[in-house]
Amino acid sequence: MQSEIKVGIVEDELIIAEKIKMNLLKGGYFVCDPVSNFIDAIAMIESHKPDILLLDVNLKEEKDGIDLARVINEKYSLPFILLTANSDDKTIMRAKEVHPYAFLIKPFKQPELFASIEIAFNNYSTDKKASISDFVKGPANDYIFIRDGHRFVKLKFDEIVYIESQENYVIIHLKDMKDSIIRSTFTDFLSKLPSNKFLRTHRSFAVQIDLIENIEPKEILSNGYKIPISNSYRENVFNLLGLK
Repeated sequence: MQSEIKVGIVEDELIIAEKIKMNLLKGGYFVCDPVSNFIDAIAMIESHKPDILLLDVNLKEEKDGIDLARVINEKYSLPFILLTANSDDKTIMRAKEVHPYAFLIKPFKQPELFASIEIAFNNYSTDKKASISDFVKGPANDYIFIRDGHRFVKLKFDEIVYIESQENYVIIHLKDMKDSIIRSTFTDFLSKLPSNKFLRTHRSFAVQIDLIENIEPKEILSNGYKIPISNSYRENVFNLLGLK
């Protein structure tokens, strides 16, 4: 199944943090419990693995949101949006040094927040050289983001049964028998998937290895689907699966 983007909030004003959380929940996002300081933020990143972070610049501690952003850039490679009530030159200059994916001046409204998150993911997608921002690999190695209208949804690799090429599009067939379609070349999309989990069986097909149920000379049965094995890929498929 597809799941929504998980947002982490680092904000030391409890009322503001809860308001942001409620707005995000109404918008269909998953939200980690807000934290208010540098140490708790690192713990939240490590334990809950958010997909994007909202960072208040002016945390009431020695290490503020800019310090946290530097650590995120160095260690976690996560997209983040900086939040601040100050738009003075000094704050702006410090913010520019850490290259946020978006910047919001408080107080902001719900549409501005949602728009900033989408902009952040578009920018993150561009940095990762995703095709036309229709998909982008997540910071972790077990999912990918798929564009669905004006938002991104998280698609876990374990939920993909097989992928299929249709001209300039890729059809992603899922465990729940639903499909996702993105605009991409087959080779480009396949390169974003972990090579140890997906096996190409045909010029236009690749299957998740862990879900294979039966293998016949010309097809693979997986989760109720039949995936063809072409003559040119058969030897490689059987060799990689340890079959004779």
